[in-house]
Amino acid sequence: MSETTPQPAKQAFADETDEALEPDFKPLTAEQARQWRESNPLLSLWRIVGWQVVAGALVAALAWMLSGRSEVAWSAGYGALAVVVPAALMARGLSRQAGVAGAALAGFFVWELVKVVLTVAMLLAAPKLVPGLSWLALLAGFVVAMKVYWVAMWLHPARRKSIVKI
Repeated sequence: MSETTPQPAKQAFADETDEALEPDFKPLTAEQARQWRESNPLLSLWRIVGWQVVAGALVAALAWMLSGRSEVAWSAGYGALAVVVPAALMARGLSRQAGVAGAALAGFFVWELVKVVLTVAMLLAAPKLVPGLSWLALLAGFVVAMKVYWVAMWLHPARRKSIVKI
């Protein structure tokens, strides 16, 4: 009586969940893979950095037009630069590391750490580098440049196609 035997109900449940987790997998042919790549283009890191520069310039111009003070415009521009410069450095580092998947993943985490540290350093240096710093304008430039990531993902062609299909 002390022996335990597997209960059929538990075993049957385990088999069902294993099958549910492993759907029929069929590898793509070379032609199917090519078609998939054409219909799902990559999102370019450099294009995102470019849009961050444009967004930062627009925020700086808007800050100058609304306030009439160049210090506010420089603050907004510096806030955007605190996003753009680290993002460009990370894009450069990642684009040079295409290769083995494990090394690319480790490289991503290293470059993400570099990006965060550089961003914090730039924000800490802002009072010394930007005369008449306006923290509110700096924050506006920073946030707008950061939101470009979300806008880029939202406007990405693959995302638009999946929205249309629904």
